[in-house]
Amino acid sequence: MIRNWVKILFYVVLILLSIFVWEKVKTLSFFKADEIKTTHNVVIKEIVSLGKMELVKYSFRDVVEQEIIRDFLPDPKAILIVQGEAVGCIDLTKITEKDLVTTGDTLILNLPNPEVCYHKIDHSKSKIYKTDYAFMNEALLLDEAFRKAEDHILKSALDSDILEQTKKNADLILKPLIENISSKKVVIKYPLSGDLKRLK
Repeated sequence: MIRNWVKILFYVVLILLSIFVWEKVKTLSFFKADEIKTTHNVVIKEIVSLGKMELVKYSFRDVVEQEIIRDFLPDPKAILIVQGEAVGCIDLTKITEKDLVTTGDTLILNLPNPEVCYHKIDHSKSKIYKTDYAFMNEALLLDEAFRKAEDHILKSALDSDILEQTKKNADLILKPLIENISSKKVVIKYPLSGDLKRLK
């Protein structure tokens, strides 16, 4: 009888020991790596699905004067009141697995640099204020005026730090979103290069 109890006790201890050893072994790095990889794949899939995320929009209103210089005839002139916008975004489709690094309970996300993904004139809110001596040159005069206005919208947006504001908004909008997906604290980083250019 005592021998039977000793046997039962031995098997119980063996089972408990096996469970203890398994719990310890499964926390080793080769098990964690699979978990991290799975988490990364899920996070990447969710982030990439957001596509080219628009994070800030700047609106502009400007008065543009355009003139064609003539040698003998009066110079054609046009004055336009132009309204337009520029949008800052981050292309999340560029993110790959190497852009995510897990350190403990923290996920480091290396984002691509922000871009001015588009800038344009809102023709429905823009108007020709005045033209002088345009005659046959009116189409050329106005086309050039609108082109100059569009270029000025881009320059004004860059001068107004639209790219820096895009980064700030990424922290405000993307960070909590990814923290919710990954269940980790998220730190956002960007390439060291200071050459932030608009999307070509």
